[in-house]
Amino acid sequence: MNLQSDDFELFGVPRCFAQDRAALDARWKDLQREAHPDRHAASGATAQRQAMQWSVRINEAYQRIKDPLRRAAYLCELHGAPVRAEDNTAMPAAFLMQQMEWREALEEAASLAEVEALDGQVQQARRAALERCAECIDTRQDFAAAAQQVRALMFIARFAHDIERRLDQLGQ
Repeated sequence: MNLQSDDFELFGVPRCFAQDRAALDARWKDLQREAHPDRHAASGATAQRQAMQWSVRINEAYQRIKDPLRRAAYLCELHGAPVRAEDNTAMPAAFLMQQMEWREALEEAASLAEVEALDGQVQQARRAALERCAECIDTRQDFAAAAQQVRALMFIARFAHDIERRLDQLGQ
């Protein structure tokens, strides 16, 4: 194993958006078993420290590639199209209008059923954005367009979190 490998190389999986979650989970367990510091207890302090570094590196990589949003952002970065969400918030007008409509609908929702219906719309939009992201990355290799989809997914994820809080308030 090489600490300088990208996450996909480390896990021995193709550098693409579509990933088999069960295979990632199994590979993570194998890598963790191999690198676990307890396995190197008899090898001395240096070996244990290196095993700890590997364990941390494996966990970081796993967290990044198991999550579709983080995986997409990472692929964009690897291909020279960083998401730059902190300083690039430009989005299409139609998307921004949808966000405003959702926010208004959440503020006006008076019942659990209304919030759940909105949640369904948001989850559908999330699935559609993930599909567009996969198409941009795996089919078209258009990482700039994928970065824009990632930014949209970030907006959607934040709003989904707001919906969760509202559902909690309504006693769900």
